[in-house]
Amino acid sequence: MPGLLIIAHAPLASSLKAVAGHTFPECSGLLQALDVPPDMPVEEIESQARELLAQVRNPDALIFTDVFGATPCNVAQRLASNVEGAQVKVIAGVNVPMLWRSLCYADEPLEALAARAVAGATQGVMQVATSRPQNQTHKPGADDQDQHHHQQ
Repeated sequence: MPGLLIIAHAPLASSLKAVAGHTFPECSGLLQALDVPPDMPVEEIESQARELLAQVRNPDALIFTDVFGATPCNVAQRLASNVEGAQVKVIAGVNVPMLWRSLCYADEPLEALAARAVAGATQGVMQVATSRPQNQTHKPGADDQDQHHHQQ
């Protein structure tokens, strides 16, 4: 069962961990989070991330980051390429559906878990209609009379 680590700009990582703990409290040992403040030196980010990765690896791990090319992602990529005796994958663009999907299937091998995480992320993003849901009844108010067209 791969461990999960979120490395993201503060306060996103800890917020996502809190959402995961709210929904899947039994999975709290699988997941760690590192918030990256704007003034933290890269060496310190990497050191803290390495410690957290060591805590969650089993021996494999999946690291989530918020933005490809940003400092959290760059640190995650360095960690993934320097871990010995384990496989570590990095996925950028972390969101709640991705995280929940990963927790639901946390017992799967790393390759399958990474694929499910990406699928959860993309399937969880959709444009939502701004109109009133169609299955709810409308109860006209007193001022709705002006809205109705009367035929004569």
